Amino acid sequence: MGSHPMPTMPVVAILALQGAFEEHHQMLHRLGVETMEIRQLADLDRHFDGLVIPGGESTTMSCLLDTRGMREPLRQRILGGLPVFGTCAGLILLSTSVYDENAVGEESSATMSPLGTMPVTALRNAYGRQLGSFRTQAQFCGQIVPMTFIRAPKLQTPLAADVEVIAEVQGEPVAVRFRNQMVTAFHPELDDSLEVHRYFVEEIIG
Repeated sequence: MGSHPMPTMPVVAILALQGAFEEHHQMLHRLGVETMEIRQLADLDRHFDGLVIPGGESTTMSCLLDTRGMREPLRQRILGGLPVFGTCAGLILLSTSVYDENAVGEESSATMSPLGTMPVTALRNAYGRQLGSFRTQAQFCGQIVPMTFIRAPKLQTPLAADVEVIAEVQGEPVAVRFRNQMVTAFHPELDDSLEVHRYFVEEIIG
């Protein structure tokens, strides 16, 4: 996978409402991929072949999707097959259900409304303060890649049968796929390895 030249590059949009979207631009540009930003409803009418939802504050992103009238159009694009890659907060936004691990199992939907396009449950603040941020290395599709976790969510297990695990750390799924959607609990845009972004781009190209 890593060294083969790619065919015609897709255009990848990055949801730029809040969070670490600039780092995703840089990673994709290193792969020769053209990028654009999604900031308002009209941007969704522009041509793009895939979408990145970055890390940041998932509650803030969710509120901005509502105030700018973007939630349902974006949701329909994803359900219609648009390839999408969510990191950390992006994982939370794409999930069907969101719980706060520190709220003794109470659903946090009152403060966080996910898009609900991926049949997974996200557990926010699941690592706690001591492991709130950490770095490690693990296999991602046969390649050892660095993984940076910052107040990362966990995916509730067991996962649905049609959700594919593509990376684990200590037996916990940290990257999964469902049809046209891929999420990571870690931030690949904060490390030098291009493998995770390359994987997403190759999935768009097919």
